[in-house]
Amino acid sequence: MLAYSFYESDTRILQYATALSKRGDTVDVLALRRDEDQPEFEVLSGVRVFRIQSRKVNEKGLSTYAKRILHFLLRSTCFLRQKHREHPYDVVHVHNVPDFLVLAALPLKFKKVPVILDIHDLLPEFYSSKFKVSHNSLVFKLLKFVERFSAAFATHVVVANHLWRDRFVQRSASARKCSVIRNYPDLDIFVAQSARTETNSGRFLIVYPGSLNAHQGLDVAIRAFAKVAGRIPDADFHIYGEGAAKPSLIELTNRLGMQDRVTFHGLLPSAEIARVMATADLAIEPKRATSAFGNEALSTKILEFMALGVPLIASKTKIHAYYYDDSIIRYYEHDDESALAECIVQMQRDPQLRAGYASRAAIYASKNNWQVKKVEYLQLVDSLAANQVRVPSSAYKAAGAAG
Repeated sequence: MLAYSFYESDTRILQYATALSKRGDTVDVLALRRDEDQPEFEVLSGVRVFRIQSRKVNEKGLSTYAKRILHFLLRSTCFLRQKHREHPYDVVHVHNVPDFLVLAALPLKFKKVPVILDIHDLLPEFYSSKFKVSHNSLVFKLLKFVERFSAAFATHVVVANHLWRDRFVQRSASARKCSVIRNYPDLDIFVAQSARTETNSGRFLIVYPGSLNAHQGLDVAIRAFAKVAGRIPDADFHIYGEGAAKPSLIELTNRLGMQDRVTFHGLLPSAEIARVMATADLAIEPKRATSAFGNEALSTKILEFMALGVPLIASKTKIHAYYYDDSIIRYYEHDDESALAECIVQMQRDPQLRAGYASRAAIYASKNNWQVKKVEYLQLVDSLAANQVRVPSSAYKAAGAAG
């Protein structure tokens, strides 16, 4: 398994690798090292993790980002070739972004080893959002070509949501070659509210965990919180994560005089962030609906909060509305900070309202979690290893059939 990411913080990759390891498969993961204190090799829950390159999440432009990724591609290609000689792999699973990391499996593809390309984010739309690239630009068109080429190279493509799968099929690959596996909560990690420990010292805790990029809409959430901070003096807003927008978000917080009420934390491993999320009284997912990418990027944390029994306020993006109706999420629309502010006050002042949302969401999460859905991934891996691909039926299901 190969990913230009931090393994211990990427729930999607953790779940795949751990599920395979628990059933007795040998799993190697090639990933990034956060700092020099992390070991280059470690065994986690039976998974052999090789951190082959360090990374600081501080890229200022496309050229810096590309240089680091190309270095990772070269290292991972050599590493995979060497390890395959030591113990031949049955399947190679490569995670984007970027899509072309799939080329690291080229020496193994020549030897007929099947390759999965896992689309966490659509590459052209992701880079367009991150680096302000127009959809009509040469760069965007080049990225679509890279997407098609990478899909052609892969044996099978997994996409993280149905809207993106439909677009991927339309422009880059056949429907039979693509399936959907959403980001589901692992109930061994995201333990329900009955196991929650009260640690908020009487404060009303609002939490956002995730990446800090412009399309995530954290500026909307911070402005909304500032509007109501005086009306709910016992509330605090804690933000966990890293990303290019973090310095500007901290600056905004200071400018609004909210530095004593809005607290920024770094990334945490999945087990640790789950414990933090479980202490929240309210979660906010403010993904920007006016961002072409944000409008279709499905939040991982929504289902995790549902499993934890924490009520949610979320932006009514296209993808959120596709999967979740307004009985399980308190929505606001159009990136409207005033509307979000009123939602915060309403939810804070009405414990029964919060409990109702949390209860209904927990029922949804009980049907849509990794323990229920991981069989689809395991069947896909087995079919590829046997050289007989069987696309999971969920690839064709509508949102209403997700349960």
